[in-house]
Amino acid sequence: MISMSLNCCVHPKICHNAAQGLVENIKRMKSGIRNSDSGLTMEDLAKLAGVSKITVSRALRDSPLVTPETREKVRQIASEQGYRLNVSARNLRMRRSYSVAVVVEMTPVKGRPMSDPYPLELLGGITQELTTAGYSVVLTSKQLLDTAPVQGADGMILLGQGSHGEAVHALQKTGLPLVVWGAPEAGGGYIVVGSDNRAGGVSAAQRFIDLGRRKLVFVGDVDHAEVQERCAGFIDTMGGQGTVHIIRPRAFTFEAGFDCISSLLKKKGPVFDGVFAASDSLAMGAIRALAEKDMRVPEAVSVIGYDDTPSAASFVPPLTSVHQYLRDGGVLLARKMLALIDGAPVQSEMLPTTLMVRQT
Repeated sequence: MISMSLNCCVHPKICHNAAQGLVENIKRMKSGIRNSDSGLTMEDLAKLAGVSKITVSRALRDSPLVTPETREKVRQIASEQGYRLNVSARNLRMRRSYSVAVVVEMTPVKGRPMSDPYPLELLGGITQELTTAGYSVVLTSKQLLDTAPVQGADGMILLGQGSHGEAVHALQKTGLPLVVWGAPEAGGGYIVVGSDNRAGGVSAAQRFIDLGRRKLVFVGDVDHAEVQERCAGFIDTMGGQGTVHIIRPRAFTFEAGFDCISSLLKKKGPVFDGVFAASDSLAMGAIRALAEKDMRVPEAVSVIGYDDTPSAASFVPPLTSVHQYLRDGGVLLARKMLALIDGAPVQSEMLPTTLMVRQT
């Protein structure tokens, strides 16, 4: 039983409006519905719409996981009931910011811009998964870790470990949950998602063996864990079937690949008949250097790159390259991060690689 008494002495119309408002609120309370000012909950909205609470949450954020018809239905009911999602109150209640900082280790340089498939495809997969789960993405670099949006994030995703893992060490100091795109390191103490780089190196070596190439050059900075794994798989597979000369480029760019092979060709060293580069850009630079010395690819020297970027297939000649599933990697990085934030058990995971054989 709900009782009510009204004592108005201001103006009859004002008293009438106040009474009418109270009557409407009583009707809502009897029906179990409360407007946003009185605390209408997402559960209430879900009952009105005939859907689940998570569907309501996704519909209000325009999630692609909800059909356009359902999104419109939920938003229409929410509008009629005066419901507004109070993000700040939710975050305070949950003690979360519902944001994840994505830190890009690489420094953009000429020849290796941020618009390259790495890290753009990783970012695409990360953003797709996090926004669907109701999280915002804070994109930053390792030089800006002390900013408020980064410090307030619920976790960090690092794209690239850096030379000797320096980027990882910097992020571990924040104490936030951390997932890294890269290669597993003994005693690292953090969750890693990456490609099976060792298998990628194995597939490149096997291709050279099948082609009868025995005097090989590996172009890549082995101070980076991913590159080190590629090189290790490559050398182990070659075994005693050939020689491998390692060259460390100054960057992962076309120019660096060109300079490495140009310098090698100027020396009176052993002749080589195969080049395995740690990135497609390095491989393309190597091919250009060989062309300038009238060394035809693949007749004189076979070349294999890494990443299988879109430009690899359109290069002349089309470049044989180890394919990484970067977008899938981005999705997996985000899922690992969400699990860490929720306190669920998480393990590192490696994705397969595929050698895309073309004309080099």
